[in-house]
Amino acid sequence: MRNVIPTMLAVQASEIPAVSRTLAEAFADDPVFELLFGGAVPERRARRFFEIMAAAQFGHGLVYRTPANEAAAIWAPPGEWKLPISAIVRNAPGFVRVFGRRMFADLAVLNRLEKAHPVEPHYYLEFIGTRPEHQGKGLGSALIRPMVERCDAEGVGAYLESSKEVNVAFYARFGFEIIEVLTHKGVRDRPGPQQWLMWRNAH
Repeated sequence: MRNVIPTMLAVQASEIPAVSRTLAEAFADDPVFELLFGGAVPERRARRFFEIMAAAQFGHGLVYRTPANEAAAIWAPPGEWKLPISAIVRNAPGFVRVFGRRMFADLAVLNRLEKAHPVEPHYYLEFIGTRPEHQGKGLGSALIRPMVERCDAEGVGAYLESSKEVNVAFYARFGFEIIEVLTHKGVRDRPGPQQWLMWRNAH
């Protein structure tokens, strides 16, 4: 039987909760999310976080899913990767409910990532994840390949941050290259998790 290539579908507003659930399950063991939450990633709060982030980028039409919500991705278009102040203020109560007392410590992590973010025009793969039981089926590729083809057609770069070294080779298959490795500050100033910052030139 021939393998069927999964389809990338644009998410509708009513589908944001389902997509957020998919991403929350995918990021349940993410080292940087564990740092942000101070331990195990609580699914309900992670789902709320992804609902906020998906809604923030929804207007750009770059929130995608596979047909049965096995995988999802949130992209940002050139010049729109940074949340505007109005969106931050509007969602501040939601972020406080998500991160609680860790909010201020987490801002230091996010600010560091923001300072390392490239200034060149690019599409930003903000989040991508596949539910654990569906990993290894080409679903992540289905949410990346059309976008890197779009980058090539428009002549702009692409950028992402990988929280797991094991995923670096996967992204490299699409032309992403490591431009920096960040080591976050962990508990009691010990080294925390790393992130591999990866850039892709238009081909």
